[in-house]
Amino acid sequence: MAVAEPAQPAPPPLEDPPLPPVAPRADYENGDASHFDHQPPFRPRRNPLKLWTYAGVVFALTVGALIFAVSYWGLPDWVPVSRPTFAAAQEDLHLEFPPDQQERRQLPDGTEYFGASGTITNTGSVARDVPPILIVLRDERDRIVYSWEVYPPQRSLAPGESITVNQAVTDVPRAARVAEIGWKPS
Repeated sequence: MAVAEPAQPAPPPLEDPPLPPVAPRADYENGDASHFDHQPPFRPRRNPLKLWTYAGVVFALTVGALIFAVSYWGLPDWVPVSRPTFAAAQEDLHLEFPPDQQERRQLPDGTEYFGASGTITNTGSVARDVPPILIVLRDERDRIVYSWEVYPPQRSLAPGESITVNQAVTDVPRAARVAEIGWKPS
């Protein structure tokens, strides 16, 4: 026979935690707002001065970078500002390219030929570096139709020294009428 074991007492029932106090209901008739009323989707910034300060700093940095870029690389070609064709005259260096030493002709195969010859002289009392020369060909309307750089055969000239520069190019446009020679702008 099986012996019946005494029944164990049941554990006391667990108590639910106390509920938080309920806030009194709003009295909508007296003007209190409901949490379900329409509100704008965002709140305006509390400090617009901070936003304007950030915008000013970004603007100043952008303008500073732009000024640096223009001073370092120059204006882009699409900016409608007239630029000098040639650089300013070099101190103590004189270019002499007489018109009678500039030759233009048509070769037997039909290509146009242009040759320029002249001298560069250092009239100063110290040695000078010789910058590149720019030769520009213009048409009847004074528009540039062709140009090229000429690097002198010597990088510097001693006082009183002269060098001769001879350059020729082919495939010059037929519209070219006038040749101008000067220092290449940097």
